[in-house]
Amino acid sequence: MPSMPAALTRSLWWAVEVPGVPAPYDVAHLRVFYAAEPTWSLEERMSGYLPAAPGRRPVALVVPGINIGQDSYRWLAERLVDAGFVAVTFDLVGELMPGQVGTTPGLDLDAVRPDTYGSRPTSPALAAVHGALATLDGGAGPLAGRLDLSRIAWIGHSAGGSTVIQSASSAWFPELRAAVAFGCHGGVSTALGWPENSVVASPAEVPFLLMSGHRDGVIAGSSVRYGEDGAATQDLVGRTFHESLTGSVDATLIEWADATHFSLADPIDTTTARAFLDEEPGPAAAATRGAVAAAITDFLRGHLLDDADALARVHALVEEPSAAVERAARRTTSSVITSSVGALASASLGEE
Repeated sequence: MPSMPAALTRSLWWAVEVPGVPAPYDVAHLRVFYAAEPTWSLEERMSGYLPAAPGRRPVALVVPGINIGQDSYRWLAERLVDAGFVAVTFDLVGELMPGQVGTTPGLDLDAVRPDTYGSRPTSPALAAVHGALATLDGGAGPLAGRLDLSRIAWIGHSAGGSTVIQSASSAWFPELRAAVAFGCHGGVSTALGWPENSVVASPAEVPFLLMSGHRDGVIAGSSVRYGEDGAATQDLVGRTFHESLTGSVDATLIEWADATHFSLADPIDTTTARAFLDEEPGPAAAATRGAVAAAITDFLRGHLLDDADALARVHALVEEPSAAVERAARRTTSSVITSSVGALASASLGEE
């Protein structure tokens, strides 16, 4: 048998029923990525199930955009494992709107209406996935006793990011320690009954990293959702930082110069979703994707693993930005704001 590495990243599949969702759209399929330390026993070689590395690791859950399959987030999941986390992605097929079916972060549109918003999470899939992780941790598989479910972070992309903004309540999820959202905002559709150009308040009190791409073309293509008089093309990402994330103990905004709406997805599946609306990425797009991943892992290491050096690197993106950063800002509960590079009302950005 050839020599094998002492440690490597592995994943396993799982499934969980999502309560309150009609069949056949009531099952989320999970992929859980973890650091393995195999012994190369006969059982391991025959089953492919390799034991996780010793110790409990915090969990980072990737909440997907609409019609973006979880394989597009595998690259990020592997980097999260390298950074010390167990990473989770999922697919959930469901009704997006009457007559349309696709993959979804578990949108509960009734929970986003003006008379119901704030009464419950806007995706029932979040609690279901947390429950599935508890089952894995308490079971007999390779992740038994290896998940620190008192330290969970969410990373939302596009509509998944909006779901994170709307649902990151410590009252609903006391195990949530930090949240990240990319390519999204707190704007809500007029079709749900909201006045034009409305931005909802996020329930998030945990540290929050809001990121966007300066070349996000999907946002401009979505502006009609928020009003037809042009007001909805205002900077909803900047407004989300200022108006929605006011309860976060540490809110950071970073807009990447060469990033697009789909910079968090690799590969991009051009047969579905709305990548055709996106702008072309900038010349430093590949390096930017790596910088985005580094910012995410540093932010989560800082807040879930008490890594002060990692958190300092995130703060440096605001205080001493490179050419990769179009604009950045940070606000803590002391109301101190540090901004740099671009004006916070300079771009028109939004969600999938």
